Amino acid sequence: MEALSPNMAAKEQVVACAPEQSLLVACLLSMSGGFIDAFAWLSLGGVFANSQTGNVVFVGVYAASGQWFQALHHLPPILAFVAGAWVATTVRAPLLCLAGEIVSLTLVMLLLHRLAEPVAVTGVAFGVALQTASFRQIERWKYLSVTVTGNTLRAIDLLVTNPDREAVRGGKVILTICLMFLLGAAVGELATRLLAARGLIFPIGLLTFALAICGRYCRHRWQT
Repeated sequence: MEALSPNMAAKEQVVACAPEQSLLVACLLSMSGGFIDAFAWLSLGGVFANSQTGNVVFVGVYAASGQWFQALHHLPPILAFVAGAWVATTVRAPLLCLAGEIVSLTLVMLLLHRLAEPVAVTGVAFGVALQTASFRQIERWKYLSVTVTGNTLRAIDLLVTNPDREAVRGGKVILTICLMFLLGAAVGELATRLLAARGLIFPIGLLTFALAICGRYCRHRWQT
């Protein structure tokens, strides 16, 4: 059997050590993303933690109408998201960043009644950005775990522009991610109304499960 070249061996090691690119992990992260946006909107003063597009729209709308306090209310999560994405891109440690999001959500869940809303949403947005900037690929395709618009366009492009077998699979995978985000948002609405801050145990559990999957495969790879 022909020996593997160094480049091929390195590629195989990356694949074996990258369960964060699996459909299961992407589904867990997307469900968490939908839940967190629903929770933030309902519990943190109508502010998004994931959807910075929504926050930017509100800043523009309120600023144009002279409602400066309301406009400023949507700035902290935007700035926190930028900071978290910068840290994740600089550190390039996906598992560490995922653990960082778990810690931030746990602190908000335990301390929400003591924190001002801008502080709480800043912590959540920072943690979300750590994870989002670290997990951006599912199998061969790019995606984001905190949005539907971009993912939907990517799925349509795969299904319409290049309708071969691989592209169709990619489109279905990306659409699955969108459905998981929707499911997470629906569960987030129910859990937030019933459990308030304690409902965050749901996305914390999803993220912890994803971290365990990634960590187990990486440990197994290093041992072999």
